[in-house]
Amino acid sequence: MRAVDLMTAPPVTVGPTTTAFEAARRMELEAVGCVLVTDDDRLLGILTDRDLTVRGLAHDHDPARPVSELMTTPVATVDADADLDTAYRDFRRTGVRRLPVLDDGRPVGVLTVDDLLRDVVERLVDLLVPVSRSALREAVAPRPSDHGSTATRPTGGRHGQ
Repeated sequence: MRAVDLMTAPPVTVGPTTTAFEAARRMELEAVGCVLVTDDDRLLGILTDRDLTVRGLAHDHDPARPVSELMTTPVATVDADADLDTAYRDFRRTGVRRLPVLDDGRPVGVLTVDDLLRDVVERLVDLLVPVSRSALREAVAPRPSDHGSTATRPTGGRHGQ
């Protein structure tokens, strides 16, 4: 599986002169935790909800100022064709929660830690459901010793007690 297979697309983007207030409203409208700051399909930075809080509100940043003053740059990214092992390594190496996904240098989506977690859970469910069904069938199916009287069943301890 590749990064492009799990990413959220298309990415929500804003221009570098977009105000912090407008970016926050866009995040709310799109129900996302970040916007990519782009100019002519070129990634300039990423603005997260955390950037707005820690760099903006905590430092009394005027919400009418441009996002270019608050965005994170340079941006850790992952290539659209990168396999998920590469994406996992990039997340561990950088410590970020979101990686813009690039195709020929253009942002085409965003891969998040939540996307990877969802993939892990889905894979685990895919593995465990058949195993659980098999275990349940074995627990419910009558054993050959269940056909006789209770006196012939092994008790696991000494007989007659």
